[in-house]
Amino acid sequence: MSDPAHVPAILQEPRRVRYLKIIALFKIAKGVLLFLLGFSLLFLNSRTGWLDAISDWADEELLLGHSKAVTFLLNRLQEVLAGGGALRATGFLALFYCAVLFTEGIGVYFQKRWAELLMIFATAALIPLEVRHLWHRLIFHQPSLAALLILLANCFIVWFLYRVLKRDKAEAKQAEPKKELVETR
Repeated sequence: MSDPAHVPAILQEPRRVRYLKIIALFKIAKGVLLFLLGFSLLFLNSRTGWLDAISDWADEELLLGHSKAVTFLLNRLQEVLAGGGALRATGFLALFYCAVLFTEGIGVYFQKRWAELLMIFATAALIPLEVRHLWHRLIFHQPSLAALLILLANCFIVWFLYRVLKRDKAEAKQAEPKKELVETR
């Protein structure tokens, strides 16, 4: 397995590109859902029943009642936004993260290295929060299958993109000596 010539099937060219496109579409789909959530929180204030349901869902998913740090940060953001409320702050955060997801997804779809790096860092940064969320749900509530699947998908994405970037770097190093050899002749 330490043989540099051995390449797992998942990292070979046709499959690697296929997985990169699937990952990109997954991130874009998450971005669309966050866009809908953020847009509805910011601009559909008149529908109080529907907005209350979204508020309850966001409160439960963000664990506002059990996280003093998240509550503190949202309160500070709420003060900055001047009177829009926690829902308004959540809407802005959803739209901001939606833009990050679209940037990652579109960049990875077109196989840009910077987008792959951005996706690794952005996705890996959220994994501890997802683990904490699942742990909290396991202790106090019934764990969510969707949250577990998203955690597993994000772990796979980080692992896969890391392996792709590592392989690309190794291929570039192997190509350099061959290029120098051809130039000296």
